[in-house]
Amino acid sequence: MTTVIDGKQVAASVIETVKASASALHKQSGVQTGIAVVIVGDDPASHAYVNSKSKMAKECGFKSIQHTLPVETTQEELAALVTTLNADPSIHGILVQLPLPKHLKSEPIIQSILPEKDVDGLHVVNAGKLATGDLETGLVSCTPAGAMVFVRRTHGEDLSGLNAVVIGRSNLFGKPMAQLLLNANATVTVAHSRTKDLPAVCRNADILVAAVGRPEMVKADWVKPGATVIDVGINRIPAPEKGEGKTRLVGDVAFDEAARVADVITPVPGGVGPMTIAMLMANTVVAAHRSAGQTPPKF
Repeated sequence: MTTVIDGKQVAASVIETVKASASALHKQSGVQTGIAVVIVGDDPASHAYVNSKSKMAKECGFKSIQHTLPVETTQEELAALVTTLNADPSIHGILVQLPLPKHLKSEPIIQSILPEKDVDGLHVVNAGKLATGDLETGLVSCTPAGAMVFVRRTHGEDLSGLNAVVIGRSNLFGKPMAQLLLNANATVTVAHSRTKDLPAVCRNADILVAAVGRPEMVKADWVKPGATVIDVGINRIPAPEKGEGKTRLVGDVAFDEAARVADVITPVPGGVGPMTIAMLMANTVVAAHRSAGQTPPKF
């Protein structure tokens, strides 16, 4: 029987650890974990994401501040807000919701967040720490960190002797995912759109991670029998069976057929998705512990 990972259940267990850690830190050192979320403009999807992040932070017992800025906010105004949050000792995590409106440059803003408060794990210092194997002082991008929780719960801490293939080389997911797998001693191949004979490369993977943004691209015959398949794709495709103009969410893996070959697989939705916000909370409580000179929890 194939095991289908329940992302909501795993995310809930991460959140329980976050709540307990935040509460213990508050009791021991009087420090309340603090997060500030910044959103510019009125993109409905971004607002939905931000609201769920703020709600979860409050549930975890965090001090949660949301800065909602008008769409005409200038680069200088946004930069000034980040500077203020960097200097605020009660804020341990700063998150600027992407994408920003077209006239704003996101990269200088992201890089201006202090690395120790960069709970999205996007600062070059955090990327560099991950690349050099420093998982003790850096913060890891939330989605790969969440996917890695699934891998560790399936295969344990040490992936020695296992072949892992990551399809996708983005800075946001593909590269950090490959680094995490490498740090855990897997033999890692990063594949992408220019890879020759991609199905053959994938068939070699004990752990196959798909993050390309192409609906149901990974077919059953790409999957090694008994493999663990982590699907990071979120794609909307037409669903005429639900009625005219209706859509449904699918991943980058053709789930039904791949599930017949894989040993462990994540669904879409309900797999990696719920882990992203959970790991954001985890990063924030880790940042709060470090700032208070306490040993952070492990996830």
